Amino acid sequence: MAEANEDRKQTDIMNKLKLHRPGILGEQQFKKNAVLVPLVTTEEGKTAVLFTKRAASLRRQAGEICFPGGHWEEDDRTEWNTALRETVEELRVSPESIEHVGDLDIFVTPAGLIIYPFVGKVTVAEPIRPNPDEVDSFFTVDLETLLAIQPRIHHTRLKVEPSEDFPYHLVPNGEQYQWRTGTFPQYFYEVDGHVIWGLTARILSHFLDVIRS
Repeated sequence: MAEANEDRKQTDIMNKLKLHRPGILGEQQFKKNAVLVPLVTTEEGKTAVLFTKRAASLRRQAGEICFPGGHWEEDDRTEWNTALRETVEELRVSPESIEHVGDLDIFVTPAGLIIYPFVGKVTVAEPIRPNPDEVDSFFTVDLETLLAIQPRIHHTRLKVEPSEDFPYHLVPNGEQYQWRTGTFPQYFYEVDGHVIWGLTARILSHFLDVIRS
């Protein structure tokens, strides 16, 4: 009887492991965001990428160049729905005007954010009039222009700073423990008088690398 119970336990464990699909460890503790890299067609018939300049009144990243996007909400069925909803709110276009083109790599930041980037084609009959509460303005850059630019890359240093109540007595060498340090690359694009940097530039660089490949 004991052997039969143990066999059932092992079978149950094996089945759970076979059915498990890997995700991002600790994902529940991270803040999820989704953004859209919007592709549009210019009046000259060229494919271009649309960027927004965030409103000066916003609490975070005011005045910076970004892609449409924002925080995941519980009503969003998928991360794509987050990107779609945020783009509709910021650009004030209909959901039907946005076509899902593809997914880019998921990006986990040192600041505890998970970014889900998507690429979508935006087709509207009327001029885009963005929501002034969120967007100061927008502009487009031809894809061929972006592909010809190599970003400048600088680095910021990452350092571990344990909390005051950190249990050093549980760690070998205690307060003299040799923590790993690292650097985080910061990308910069300068185009048409605009500076695109930070996560937006990192996603843009990845998007352009996918196209080049």
